[in-house]
Parts: sequence; structure tokens; C-alpha cells
Amino acid sequence: MSETDDRPRYAPEWLALREPADAAARATGLLAPLRERLDGTGPLVIRDLGCGTGSMGRWLAPRLPGPQHWILHDHDPELLELAAARMPRTAADGSAVTVATERGDIARLTGDGLVGTSLVTASALLDLLTRDELDGLAAACATAGTPALLALSVAGRVDLTPADPLDADITDAFNTHQRRVDQGRALLGPDSVETGAEVFVRHGLAVRTEASPWRLCAGESALTAEWLRGWVGAAVEQRPRLAAPAEAYLARRLKAAEAGELDAVVHHGDLLALPATVGGTA
Repeated sequence: MSETDDRPRYAPEWLALREPADAAARATGLLAPLRERLDGTGPLVIRDLGCGTGSMGRWLAPRLPGPQHWILHDHDPELLELAAARMPRTAADGSAVTVATERGDIARLTGDGLVGTSLVTASALLDLLTRDELDGLAAACATAGTPALLALSVAGRVDLTPADPLDADITDAFNTHQRRVDQGRALLGPDSVETGAEVFVRHGLAVRTEASPWRLCAGESALTAEWLRGWVGAAVEQRPRLAAPAEAYLARRLKAAEAGELDAVVHHGDLLALPATVGGTA
């Protein structure tokens, strides 16, 4: 985003609260093909798009071997500062991890801009892109021969136990909100992983996807409560007629969460896109 971008900034407190659930949910099955692709390519240059406070780097850097240079991208200078300060300094094999930051528009990355980049990664970002922005990212990765690991994209499904008659209405309204037109941008929302796979394949990359659900039980009651407030709030913003029943619904759900009597599975998806190698295969 540009320095004058006025899209919402995410509170560090919220990002910190969700980080353990994010870490537990990430699709570890995508690590082996990613490591195989990166093996022998020399020191890694990794660009983390929309890095927030750097949770992706804290999770991924210690799981990849070899020297790494992370370039953190975000439009919020305060988040960039936090992310850079909190990045790990050693890789899986003890090699050095170094960090730089770039503030700017991640939607304008080009193939030329990705030359020398070993991996593009992002967490909870794909669903906030438009189809054109996604197409530009896929084209840039294809041109530069750069893999992409895009994690924790909203999938549009929530499983709550016990069930409530209003669950389906809230879910539907939330999903419509995630597909909204925001400042002239039609967001991908819950369609992001499916659309992402289609677009990267069209640009010649091989795609693997895996589920990465949050599993929120009694021990995550604080996160569950904050997620519920945001989930229901977005649904009501999309459909104001839900305001009255949603208020009572939220009160019921918060009470159950506080008592440790609510379990939630919030579905997400991870996507790994691998460009063709010199031999013509991913």
C-alpha cells in the first residue's frame, strides 16, 4: 500500500492474541516441498508481504535451514518496527537471519522487483486482495521464478459447538462482508484460496493447498471472545437488520466462551505455489 493508504491498521494486541492459534494452524505439510524447492539455492531472500508484527517470520525462519535475509513489507511503520525487532536471528541449522523493512504497496510488486527473491510469503493476506492484485502477484512470481507461500486465508466456514439457530445467518453475512467492495476494491474473501490456486496455475505454477483451521477450545477463551466480537460485528455491518438478534447471540456465545463451554473451528487455507524449474517441472 502507498504511504497515504488509509486501509485499516491491525492492532498489535490482536495480532499477538491470535499468533499462537496461527502457529498451531499453519499447514506443516507444505514445508517439505518448500524446503525441497529451496534446497541448494544458496542464501535465502524472503519477502513477507503485509507482515504485521512478523508472526510468519517467527514461525517460518526457524523451520528453514541456511542463511536467510527477510524483507518485511507493510504499510504501517509501527508494525514494521515491531516485526523487525522480534524476528528470530538464527535459522533451523543455526545460520544467521538478517532483516530489512520496506514500506509500500505490496500490490505493485513486479517480476523485476522479485529478481533475487527466493520466496514470497504472507499470512492472513490473500483474502484481502482483489483478483487483479492476485493476478499481478502470480505474474510477478512466474516471471521471477519465485515460490509463494500464502497462509491462513479465510475459508468461509465456521463450526461451533454447541450449535445455535443463528450460526448460519451470521456466517453468511460475514462471508458477504469479506467479499465486499472496499474503496473500489472487490475483495476475494472466502474465495481466495480457490481463486489463488486457479490464478497461479494459469501463470504456470504448480499449486498445493492444505487446510489450516483454528481450533479454539476452553484454553483459548480470550481469543475466542475477540474473534466472536469481530465476526459478529462484521456480519452486522454487512446486514444491519441482524443487529438485534446478533446482540443477543453474541451475549450467549461470549458467556459460553467465558465458561469454557464453546468450541470453535474457524477454517482457513494455506497455498504453496511453485514455479517451473529449468527442467520444466515444479
